[in-house]
Amino acid sequence: MADMEAFRDAVVAWVAGGPGDPARELAARLPARTAVLLEGPSDAAALDALAANRGRDLAAEGVCVLPMGGAMSVGRFARLLGPPGLDLRLTGLCDEAERGHYARGLRRSDAARSEFFVCAADLEDELIRALGVARVEEVVREQGDGRALQTFQRQPAQQGRTAHQQLRRFLGTKKGRKIHYGRVLVEALAADRVPAPLDGLLAAL
Repeated sequence: MADMEAFRDAVVAWVAGGPGDPARELAARLPARTAVLLEGPSDAAALDALAANRGRDLAAEGVCVLPMGGAMSVGRFARLLGPPGLDLRLTGLCDEAERGHYARGLRRSDAARSEFFVCAADLEDELIRALGVARVEEVVREQGDGRALQTFQRQPAQQGRTAHQQLRRFLGTKKGRKIHYGRVLVEALAADRVPAPLDGLLAAL
C-alpha cells in the first residue's frame, strides 16, 4: 500500500529531525494502528514474506513495518510513535544482544508494556536452525550463490568454524544479501518450522 510506504518514509524523516506533521496526517488518514520496530531491512523482508505466505496484507490491516537502521534507534521511534506521540501500538523483533536497548528505549517512552520478540542470536541464525544447514546450502545454490559460498568457505578466516557459523557470516558479506535471503529462507520454510520469534510476532499483529 503506497500510503503506508509514505507513512514509513515520513516517520523515518521525523526521527531524523524533520517535521512531524506529514507522519501525523498520514497516520490519521490510513489509519495506522500498529508500528512494528525492526532492527533492519532483512527482518522486514522476512516478516513480509511470512505474512504473504499466510495471506495477510499488513499495510491494509493498518500495520506499519519499520526497519530502524539499528537497535539503538528504538527509543526515538518509540517516543514519536508510542504514547507520547502518535499513540500507536508498538511491537517488534530484536536480537538477544540488543534486548537492553529495546527495554530502555521503551521504558523512557512510556511504552514499556509493548510486546517484543527476541531472537537467540539474530533472525538469520534462527532461520538457519529452522531449515537446517543442508537445506540452507541448497537454497543458496538455487539462488545462484553456490560458487560464492564455496569460495567463502575456503577462506582462511572460515577454517575451524562450523557450517552453521559460515552460513550466518556468508549472508552478511554482500550488500543486499541478508535482505534477499530474509525473504527466500522464509519462503523455503515448512509451515510448522517458522522460528518462534517471527511466528509469534506475526500472530500478535
